[in-house]
Amino acid sequence: MVDLDTIQYMTRNEADMSFKMRARTIFEYVDPTDDMVILDLPCGRGFYLNMFRYVSKCRLIGADLDWDVIQKAKHNIGHLEDIDIQRVNIYQMPYPDNSFDAVIFSEVLEHIDNDSKALKEAYRVLKPGGVLAVTVPHANYPFWWDPINKTLEALLNCHISEGVFAGIWANHVRLYTPAQLHDAVLSAGFKIEDERAFTHHCFPFIHNLVYGIGMPLLEAGALPGSMETASSRLDFDKNDGSLLNPINLGVAMFNFFDRHNVPNEGHQTSTVNLAVKGRKPHA
Repeated sequence: MVDLDTIQYMTRNEADMSFKMRARTIFEYVDPTDDMVILDLPCGRGFYLNMFRYVSKCRLIGADLDWDVIQKAKHNIGHLEDIDIQRVNIYQMPYPDNSFDAVIFSEVLEHIDNDSKALKEAYRVLKPGGVLAVTVPHANYPFWWDPINKTLEALLNCHISEGVFAGIWANHVRLYTPAQLHDAVLSAGFKIEDERAFTHHCFPFIHNLVYGIGMPLLEAGALPGSMETASSRLDFDKNDGSLLNPINLGVAMFNFFDRHNVPNEGHQTSTVNLAVKGRKPHA
């Protein structure tokens, strides 16, 4: 089991407190051993894959449909041993039945029209006894995480899904209730072993700050070297942690709000994320 201190070290640069808890949840659901084969879809820019390689020698497959994102992942982690980055359609994966010990579906189901088809495809490619780790955004999210959309939903029954003010709804088809996620995973054939809701306490407007402003500046190369290093999810071992660095100071402030968050707040509490651990039954 990857210990909590190691997970916290790998996420020490993280300004998104919900990402930190997602990473912790993923590692508690998928305990990597060197003989495992793990699929991360979508792999995005390779952040989970980088962490899995840091703690284990398992074989890793990173898959995504967006060609530009695939190129970024290859640039970020393509040099690491035994990681394959591939372009894959989530509805028609090019893998034989029973190929993987674990499949990670983190922050993907909310982006696609047919989540049922994707979950059944994950079931197909998992080995009997294999684990599915799912995280999605919670429909009952905290007001301060995204005050703009929370207000629009309450007053006008609408939301912003694109641009700097998109917040939690950015490019999403849906958000999930606990019952909706539970039913979707169960209907695909999985046995559900754990369900969580996490990240209730948060710095106001943090989603807009991190993803509407911070990430575009980072990807545009607009941050000075030390600030860029302190912002990187990949270079967690290169940050000296100095509070003279504005990024480290900001992260410390976000962590102050995060200190009361726990791995499972309960489904009645407003949280940023929901998570489910599913297992493919043995025949």
